[in-house]
Amino acid sequence: MPAGGRPTVRSRRLGAALKRYRLAARLDQPQAAEVIAAHQTRVSRIETGHVIARPIEIRAMLKAYGVDDSEVREKLEALAKQSSRRGWWLEHAAHLRPDYLDHIALEDDATYIREWQPVLVPGLLQTPAYAEAVISAGPDHVAPDVITQLVKVREGRQAKIEESGASYTAILWEAVVAHPLVDVDIHRQQLAAILEIGQRKNVTVQVLPFSVGALAASTSAFSSFSFDSVPVVEAVTLENLRGTSVLEAPEDLTAYANMYDLLRSAALAPDASARLLRDILRSIKED
Repeated sequence: MPAGGRPTVRSRRLGAALKRYRLAARLDQPQAAEVIAAHQTRVSRIETGHVIARPIEIRAMLKAYGVDDSEVREKLEALAKQSSRRGWWLEHAAHLRPDYLDHIALEDDATYIREWQPVLVPGLLQTPAYAEAVISAGPDHVAPDVITQLVKVREGRQAKIEESGASYTAILWEAVVAHPLVDVDIHRQQLAAILEIGQRKNVTVQVLPFSVGALAASTSAFSSFSFDSVPVVEAVTLENLRGTSVLEAPEDLTAYANMYDLLRSAALAPDASARLLRDILRSIKED
């Protein structure tokens, strides 16, 4: 059973994949249950992510569904193992919302991470001082010791985009880098950090300029995740006042993949974005 008795994004991804293959084979849940010699309820709970399928069940289901691809089988078996694996972030779980835990799990599994941020520097790029400032400025009172834990979590997340880590692309609206929402010294240090991180081979930072107009207001912040060797969007997270929502429906994934392509096409190229960041940093120093 997933940790805490609730479906995790990993167990949901596994269940959703098995359901897709079952439907493609035109089998119902009772028929799938016969394949694994179990009650229909177990198939239902596997497909909703409440129960993690065992490797022998995965193999039997895929065989019955006509899926012979060994890579698919290995991927789903690995996902089943990951679903019950304890992530590094769970040691901070007492201070984290369940939806934030889901977001971190998606990051941890991802091979490609794409982010659009029209307001703040993304967490994967934040310096500790910037993270502390924006957490402290939030609408809810957060105790100092909890702030310290939340900053540690953001630092832990950033290991995912170290050299040779996941491929990461961040698109920031120009307002994020041009208008400090925190202390000017913290903002200056943050811009310098973005320039440094942007030099990694697996990291791309682009700035969407003011000149694009209303496109910047087309959508709020979101992140998209891919888990294979090609960047096909398999999950999207949205930030909102009440937390983070995870989208997994095919029509939602297509809409956000298309939106990201529009934003990326309209944004300055990485080199031009870096020049803009250096110009802004220079102007702050001169002031």
